[in-house]
Amino acid sequence: MLANGALGTGISAHKRANDLSDFGDELDMIEELGVEAIELPTYDMDIVVGGRIRRPQMEALRRACAGRDVIYSVHGPLSINFMDEAWRLPRHMEALKASLEVAAEVGAEHYVIHSGLLRQQQGEGHESAYMRQREWLSKAGDVARENGLLLCVETLFAGYDGKAMATSASRLARELAAIAHPNVLATLDFSHALLKLDYDGRRDDFLSEIKALAPWSKHLHIHDSFGRQDDIWMFTDGERVAYGHGDLHLPVGWGDIPWDRIVEECEFPEGVLFNIELKERYWYAAQETVEATKALAQAARTAPRAIAA
Repeated sequence: MLANGALGTGISAHKRANDLSDFGDELDMIEELGVEAIELPTYDMDIVVGGRIRRPQMEALRRACAGRDVIYSVHGPLSINFMDEAWRLPRHMEALKASLEVAAEVGAEHYVIHSGLLRQQQGEGHESAYMRQREWLSKAGDVARENGLLLCVETLFAGYDGKAMATSASRLARELAAIAHPNVLATLDFSHALLKLDYDGRRDDFLSEIKALAPWSKHLHIHDSFGRQDDIWMFTDGERVAYGHGDLHLPVGWGDIPWDRIVEECEFPEGVLFNIELKERYWYAAQETVEATKALAQAARTAPRAIAA
C-alpha cells in the first residue's frame, strides 16, 4: 500500500504457450518491471471448460503463480454479459462462478467482469436490461464475497457499427449505487470510457464522467488512446496508430487521455489498483509505462468508501 492509500501499480500478463508451461517465465519478466501486482488473463487459459474447472490446467497456473511477492487480480471471460436475454443468464453465471473460484485459488483480490452490452432497441428494452444486470450482479457479488473477492465491473464501448449499446461511466456509477453491494465495485477503463463518449458526441464530458465513477473504482485499467472511432478500413495495427483510431492499448503518454487532470480532480477509493493493459506490440515500452503509471498512482487522491469490502 502506498502512502496515499493506493494499492500500487500492476500490469496484465499475456499467455504464451497454451499449456501454460512457460507462464512462469512471463511472470518472471513482469516482476522485473518492479510492479506490485499482476493481472492474470484467465479468460484465455482453458482453465474453465464447460463451466467447470479443468484441474491440470488450474494446477499449471497455481505453480506459475506460487511464491511470488505480488498481488494478483484476474480478468475472467469477456463474454459474460448480464444484459443478455434472460434465458441465457444462468449460462453466464455458470462461467462466472467457476472463474471466480479460479481467481480465489490463486489468491487474487480483484476480479474484472465486463459491464453489459445490448443491441440497440427502445428505451424500455434498455431499462429492462439494466434491471436484469442489477439483479444478477448482486447475485454475483454474493459469490464474489464467498470467494473473498471484489467483483470490479469494467467500463466498455460498444463498437462502431451502431448496433450495440454500452454504458457510460456515470450510468455505471448510478447502477453500482443502486446495487449497493459491498463486493460489487468498478474497473474504470479510461480509454473505453473515452471511446464511448466519442461515439455519442460527448467527448467534452470525459472528466465529469470519470469523476462520477472514480469513487467506485477499486481497479483501474491504464492504457492510452485517442478515443477515436475505428471506422476506416485499416490493413495493420500500425495504421491504426498512425490515425489514432480505436482501442489501441498504447503506453501512457502516447495518446490524448489527460492523466494529470485525472489524478488531480478524481478521488478513488482506498486500495485502488492502477493496472496497465499494454498491447504486446508495445511491450518494448513496458518499463517506461510502468514508471509513468507509478507516478500516477503516487499522485492519486484516495478516500475510504463505506460500502467497500
